[in-house]
Amino acid sequence: MAKEKTRVFISDDDMYLFGQGTHYDIYQKLGAHLSEEKGEKGTFFAVWAPNAEAVHVTGTFNNWNETAHPMEKLGEIGIWSCFIPDVGVGAMYKFLITTSDGRKLYKADPYANQAEYRPGTASIVTDLSGFDWKDSKWMEERDKKDMNKEPLAIYECHIGSFMKHPNDGTKEGFYNYREFAKKIVAYLKEMKYTHIELMGIAEHPFDGSWGYQVTGFYAPTSRYGTPKDFMYLVNELHKAGIGVILDWVPAHFARDAHGLAEFDGQCIYEHPDPRLGEHPDWGTKIFNYGKPEVKNFLIANVLFWLREFHVDGVRVDAVASMLYLDYGKQSGQWVANKYGGNQNLEAIEFFRHMNSVVRGTYPGFLTIAEESTAWPDVTCEVGGEGLGFAFKWNMGWMHDFCDYMKLDPVFRKGNHYALTFAMSYNSSENYILPLSHDEVVHLKCSMVNKMPGYTVDKYANLRVGYTYMFGHCGKKLLFMGQDFGQEREWSEERELDWYLLGEKNNLGIHEYVKELLKLYRKYPSLYEFDNCWDGFEWMNADDADRSVYSFVRKNSTGKNSLLFVLNMTPMKWENYVVPVPKKKKYKLLLNSDEERFGGWGNELPAELTAVEQETHYHDYSVTLDLPPYCAAIYLF
Repeated sequence: MAKEKTRVFISDDDMYLFGQGTHYDIYQKLGAHLSEEKGEKGTFFAVWAPNAEAVHVTGTFNNWNETAHPMEKLGEIGIWSCFIPDVGVGAMYKFLITTSDGRKLYKADPYANQAEYRPGTASIVTDLSGFDWKDSKWMEERDKKDMNKEPLAIYECHIGSFMKHPNDGTKEGFYNYREFAKKIVAYLKEMKYTHIELMGIAEHPFDGSWGYQVTGFYAPTSRYGTPKDFMYLVNELHKAGIGVILDWVPAHFARDAHGLAEFDGQCIYEHPDPRLGEHPDWGTKIFNYGKPEVKNFLIANVLFWLREFHVDGVRVDAVASMLYLDYGKQSGQWVANKYGGNQNLEAIEFFRHMNSVVRGTYPGFLTIAEESTAWPDVTCEVGGEGLGFAFKWNMGWMHDFCDYMKLDPVFRKGNHYALTFAMSYNSSENYILPLSHDEVVHLKCSMVNKMPGYTVDKYANLRVGYTYMFGHCGKKLLFMGQDFGQEREWSEERELDWYLLGEKNNLGIHEYVKELLKLYRKYPSLYEFDNCWDGFEWMNADDADRSVYSFVRKNSTGKNSLLFVLNMTPMKWENYVVPVPKKKKYKLLLNSDEERFGGWGNELPAELTAVEQETHYHDYSVTLDLPPYCAAIYLF
């Protein structure tokens, strides 16, 4: 009986469910798995290659012999399998596929859990069992939370360039997962982020793709260590109370010869029509979302990261490119759907299916859409008419914010609406406000160098801009380096410029973001009602001439509300009148102009007392001298 428990095999039921696209544990059958048959220990190999003439397993255990280990084809669905004795953890292998027209293709295992360190492309036999997880408390509490009503402050991070060792000539100075765990846990705890979003974890051949052109969807990249090293990282983050979100890329995949492209000599993962199966601008292949086995591959992949590595969510990259058949394409490069439209009906069904399975089974798991258009109902309850995501990146807010903040202050009054428009549609989705890696590359400038003026003005602008972001409805995301005013654009080739923390302005912005994060987590007014008007009220959204914004954030108790006043100009506004909702005392919580934050040191009243004075549609007001480029937060 003990031997039977360790045996892996493909049953008729496995093949049937896979053919229906509903075998959500398929990663436990396809790929390479330690097994035992007839008293012999070894590895069971299985691969889906329906059009292959023959498939062999070749690897270090047979000196890469092409014919030593043939695989048997099981049924009509096209799964091939074999058991090879004495093959264990660490063995490298590939599938040698003989195509119907006689070609020989060396392919990495699509379901492999470990890959050879690049530029090598072989798969590696590994064992994911036996890790001593210590995060049961975190996992139990996760599924009890409604993250719409919880603080969600995400630190987007690229492991390979967060910090580096001096280049050792072989591994580009990468911190491994365990070394990174020590550094990142300490940093996130100090700063008070709630979650980390990791870029480029699934195996990919080219560093410059940042992990967005994947070849190994089921393998944590070997750049930073083994799968169990990655488990260690997640475990340490969970023990510290920090959630883990992975960038996930079902929109496309790399065309590299060892990957999924034309896997068995024909297009089985991508659509055979290049108008449906290729991204001309990206040089990548598009998954065939109408094929059950492909949908199964992708949905099971989310569950794989959730179950095997305990991740807490996926940010789904480039959702718009999946929803629109003509995304990034010219006339003649795409095919309309059966109704003549540009909506990808199969991708829509895929997202609904994925979210119903994943969020329906694990309600605390976050699926986050990077969707850059006005597609309706991206976020909704599972089973609804929408796509079923938990959150959507608010790309409109991001573009408006960046465009506005880049303006010379003299032109801001003509673009005042840029910072008010997002609230007009805020209740349509559950939003995350992202300032991601995409905003600080490709000559877009770093966040601080987007700002106008002299150096001191740039940092003052950034402080008031971040205050607007943390006060606005929506969960928060900052890319690494933005929270201390990284001045150079981000590059995956070098670590962040941590030495800047020795500079006054950078240390000041770092301390200021830390203070914003602390306030964000402390006051439910800043997160409890993010997707409705119950938590937000404009005090004055119309003072374009002075480029001042004022608003209130509220919570369900009616207590500890917060008043925000933001001066987006280098002008001091004396005796500035701010409308307020109640005749109360308003206590200063944060002044962005304090010297400890790199400001000029202009003081604000520690307490303001409202007077009965009708001002801009409100019955009460407070008055203060508002310093240049100053953000003020008052508690009432």
